[in-house]
Amino acid sequence: MPITATSPSLLKRAGTDKLREVFQKYASLQKDGEHYMTSEDFVRKFLGLFTEAAFNDESVRLLAGIADTSKDGLISFSEFQAFEGLLCAPDALYRTAFQLFDRQGNGSVSYADFADVVQKTELHSKVPFSLDGTFIKRYFGEKKQRLINYAEFTQLLHDFHEEHAMEAFRSKDPAGTGYISPLDFQDIIVKVKRHLLTPDVKDNLVAVTEGHRVSFPYFIAFTSLLNNMELIKQVYLHATKGSRTETVTKNELLYAAQTMSQITPLEIDILFQLTGAVNQPGRIDYSDLSNIAPEHYTKHITHRLAEIKAVDSPNDRSALTQVLEATYRFTLASFAGATGATVVYPIDLVKTRMQNQRTGSMIGEVAYRNSWDCFKKVIRHEGILGLYRGLLPQLMGVAPEKAIKLTVNDFVRDQFTDKRSNIPVWGEVLAGGCGGAAQVIFTNPLEIVKIRLQVAGEIAGGSKISALSVVRELGFFGLYKGAKACLLRDVNFSAIYFPTYAHVKASLADKDGYNSPVSLLAAGAIAGIPAASLVTPADVIKTRLQVAARQGQTTYTGLWDATKKIMAEEGPRAFWKGTAARVCRSSPQFGVTLFTYELLQRLFYVDFGGNQPKGSQGNKSAIALDSTLAQQVRPDHIGGYNAVVPLLAGIESQFGLYLPRYGRGGAAVPAATAANGSGTSS
Repeated sequence: MPITATSPSLLKRAGTDKLREVFQKYASLQKDGEHYMTSEDFVRKFLGLFTEAAFNDESVRLLAGIADTSKDGLISFSEFQAFEGLLCAPDALYRTAFQLFDRQGNGSVSYADFADVVQKTELHSKVPFSLDGTFIKRYFGEKKQRLINYAEFTQLLHDFHEEHAMEAFRSKDPAGTGYISPLDFQDIIVKVKRHLLTPDVKDNLVAVTEGHRVSFPYFIAFTSLLNNMELIKQVYLHATKGSRTETVTKNELLYAAQTMSQITPLEIDILFQLTGAVNQPGRIDYSDLSNIAPEHYTKHITHRLAEIKAVDSPNDRSALTQVLEATYRFTLASFAGATGATVVYPIDLVKTRMQNQRTGSMIGEVAYRNSWDCFKKVIRHEGILGLYRGLLPQLMGVAPEKAIKLTVNDFVRDQFTDKRSNIPVWGEVLAGGCGGAAQVIFTNPLEIVKIRLQVAGEIAGGSKISALSVVRELGFFGLYKGAKACLLRDVNFSAIYFPTYAHVKASLADKDGYNSPVSLLAAGAIAGIPAASLVTPADVIKTRLQVAARQGQTTYTGLWDATKKIMAEEGPRAFWKGTAARVCRSSPQFGVTLFTYELLQRLFYVDFGGNQPKGSQGNKSAIALDSTLAQQVRPDHIGGYNAVVPLLAGIESQFGLYLPRYGRGGAAVPAATAANGSGTSS
């Protein structure tokens, strides 16, 4: 199943036949030859919500009513298919909320409809809202008989929670002083705005007041800030010219806010109070904003084949946990390395033969005019399989080679990464260089065997050689011939490649820091171009040292000897032989390798409490109340239904419309988090 983190507007519709097959699987009622879903069929069985025995029946009926447009208590296939189409709409979140309130199914919301749903929410039970006040009358008329259409409803829903918050403030300030206590402020925000609270914000609501009474303007600015965090992020990116790691001061952010938005100075003050309470005060970066920004429901539309939480928090990381994390990375990197090597192996063979072609030797013959000519001649004389000569030892070595490189690079990066997940450029270069050095222990024996097998086919009628015969001929120390050149090539390659990849990947991420699979592949391929081309001279020297010279060809005794003789006999251009083939091989190989490595970490997600690959999800902190919902994946949720559970969470997290989960008298918790009947974070 493909990985996506897109909004429902980009979901593709499911086919009618497949959708009907899913519908009939859950439809338990047959009437006049037609199949129907009951409320429980749709919500509890199909959606996988409210699966406990003591579920709230009224909440189940309300949610089922979203799809049941005829309001007869049953969902037909046409209604089931229509709702799937609605879930693919660009404004699916608001349209789904509208159908929740459209209790009569006539395309409008009456006062009775609105009041009925609001009174069933947890928020109303904790902080009752006056349904006879002036706010309601402005929308529904003095006699509350006016009907609200969809467009008007979207504004009503937007304004309702702001009015609810102000009404809650007035209830805590009966004397009309314009002030409330810090504890009253915390109580209101937790009850009325809990759908906008990340754990960091929730834990610092009293701290941010510094013990002072909270004024009404401060209260309004605080709630406005929570509502406008996405806009704040755009202001930050404007101030840093797109960088997510550069820190900014209050004055710098305030200047950017005044040039592009209506964010007030008071909201900026509160923002820095919040980030100062959570992190170090004075300067902020993008990660600080992500820590206090509410999570968007569309982040949840991400499919994983497995998800394991190895530790409850980063503080629980032990030495064993870190060993397991390294083993996990090593395993995924091995598979990724083998995949990348297989894809580009024919290009690697052509590159090796071009680099081994010696125009200054006594033989004087030139077998290949260029890389394309070499490619054609290999197929003509050796067949398609000739392009994969030496692949087996390559795969045997490339798995641990790439695994060591990626694992060591990740490990060293972790050591230089601060608590904001930022790392200095010198730390990135050092981490890459360490990864390149660590891999040489596997690279050199692999390379020398692979190269001798690759060039063996150049001699017509020559005896066939095997990897085992090459190993026997060279012996243990012979397998490390050219190791210095290998170090020169691999350390520099990795020191260039990994920092470049990290920065290109960040530049291709969306506004939330998420990288699509295509952007991962592109970043890996782009980073491979400068890394592969700039170290070609070292690669040429390594190849000459490792290939067995034939009669009449120049022999080399070491790194410096090879450098001098190549320069004297063939000139400086010889050091760049095979550059095009090397770039064409290394660029896609590392693009595929890093692409596979990061996608595997998304598919088989394990949280060890350490650093996760940047860009693997929207750069937002999860709201604990919605965490179970985040990974609710069901194979029958096809087409638009891929988004249904995250979208229902969005109704709660965006609008605060929490429905009671348990039967009357039971605790009221987020309706959608009843998935799988666990109610625990996944």
